[in-house]
Amino acid sequence: MVQWRAVARARTAVSVATLSVVAAAGLAACGDSSADAIDYAVDGTLTTYNTNTVAGAASAGPQAFARTLTGFAYHGPEGQVVADNDFGSVAVVGRAPLILDYVISDKAVYSDGKPITCDDLVLAWGAQSGRFAGFDAATQAGYRDIGSVECAPGQKRARVSFAQDRGFVDYGHLFAATSLMPAHVIADELELPDGGVATALQNADLPTIGRIAAAWNTIWDLKPDLDLKRFPSSGPYRIDSVSDDGVVVLVANDRWWGTPPVTKRVAVWPRGADIQERVNEGAFDVVDIASGSSGLLNLPEDYISMDSPSAGIEQLIFAPGGPLAAPDARRAVALCTPRDVIARNAAAPIANSRLSPVADDAFSAAENAGEGGRYGVAVPDAARAAIKNRPLTVRIGYQTPNARLAAIVGAIAKTCAAAGITVQDAGSETAGPVALRNNEFDALLASTGGAAGSGSSGSSAIDAYAFHAHNGNNLPAYANERIDGIIDAQAVTSDPKELARLAGEGSPILWGDMPTLPLYRQQRTVLTSTKMYAVSSNPTRWGAGWNMDRWKLST
Repeated sequence: MVQWRAVARARTAVSVATLSVVAAAGLAACGDSSADAIDYAVDGTLTTYNTNTVAGAASAGPQAFARTLTGFAYHGPEGQVVADNDFGSVAVVGRAPLILDYVISDKAVYSDGKPITCDDLVLAWGAQSGRFAGFDAATQAGYRDIGSVECAPGQKRARVSFAQDRGFVDYGHLFAATSLMPAHVIADELELPDGGVATALQNADLPTIGRIAAAWNTIWDLKPDLDLKRFPSSGPYRIDSVSDDGVVVLVANDRWWGTPPVTKRVAVWPRGADIQERVNEGAFDVVDIASGSSGLLNLPEDYISMDSPSAGIEQLIFAPGGPLAAPDARRAVALCTPRDVIARNAAAPIANSRLSPVADDAFSAAENAGEGGRYGVAVPDAARAAIKNRPLTVRIGYQTPNARLAAIVGAIAKTCAAAGITVQDAGSETAGPVALRNNEFDALLASTGGAAGSGSSGSSAIDAYAFHAHNGNNLPAYANERIDGIIDAQAVTSDPKELARLAGEGSPILWGDMPTLPLYRQQRTVLTSTKMYAVSSNPTRWGAGWNMDRWKLST
């Protein structure tokens, strides 16, 4: 089992140590004969190369592209931050304020031959800092605390200075795998001069930044007829093609300057209804999905299954408008939801965490106290009283196909009917954060950030920003000044007692306002052929794909 609990509040100071991606002795034992291709199934859609947008962060993109878009770090098998020395190095040169020097490897080059430069750091900061309108970024966590990024466009070095008293403790999560997008692609698209993207952001050239933001949001959408020139790679794999049914084919990047990938081709398959059939046929070599999402899978003898908890919280995320706009309506739905039954069927304890979603210790215990035992079991009479016997119809959306989430909606519909609340199943293949924003349903049943998969960054400080006003993945559009202050304080605090105090202070507020209803910690299932080597689960949104370039399928 992945021991994510041990690292749930482990801060960036521990993450500087480098972890070997794969044990050399383990691979040596695998034999010399290996397949040229691996088929890898994930539990979300593959709609964009940019996993930093609201939709991209909630998609299966992080599972697919962790070794296609590299950065200064990646998330290891326990969710921990691991320095990626192939990409570059990070040095702390100041503590008050926090100042970091980033140096990109001299060898680092995109698959199109263009050098990787500090322009990409400026773009990542500009898009996610919240300073500039138009960027549909999933989160501002950490980036909003950066005062400046000193970068001479086209160079390999950047100095990142944080605002006074805003030393973001989990800084190792910033500028990591999948967070750095190729700025030169946008410059080429907009016909800007070399370094034009970084220059516009550094000079606050708002008209140009507006054009940059529009491109950043959409230029990397994945479609069958995509222009590969827009999708250069900075890792061991690059995109080769996208099929009509959304399968993304990755192939070895011959410009990668590090250790070449073990397997030359990986086909990443988005969520489908035929996982059992394809497993029976031996068509998938690796499957990384939420447990129960494909029903009870019967494994052939040549497959093994690994189950582990993720760092993401399966939850009901309430829409900011419509029938659940008022807190009493949201509380009514919470009161008639059988959280105990739902969690038991998922083989997981009830989760009460919002401000400490990655933790499973004193921090989450403080949030349990805030819940006060009011929402553990369905109490239809209390739900009816909360809405003063008024009729209420609620549409719950979730990404289909998903047997477990369909069953959850059914269970909620059954118990809420006794309270006069009609629950409608609004599951669809396109259900997600964007559909919730478009009022296609009244609540989204999903994991952290609206993801089909784990959705978690691996950091409670970052995940908690889903409740910070104006954060992109704040899907309920929740705004509370005290909660904002608590989240801001968590981000720069490493004292466990203070973190527990902050969680304890914020929990009753969030249970009163009820922007979301946490259900349980999403459980993960990784299936592999018995001939696969070096595959391990991961509690974060990057999933098993975190070390895809080390996978081997023996023949």
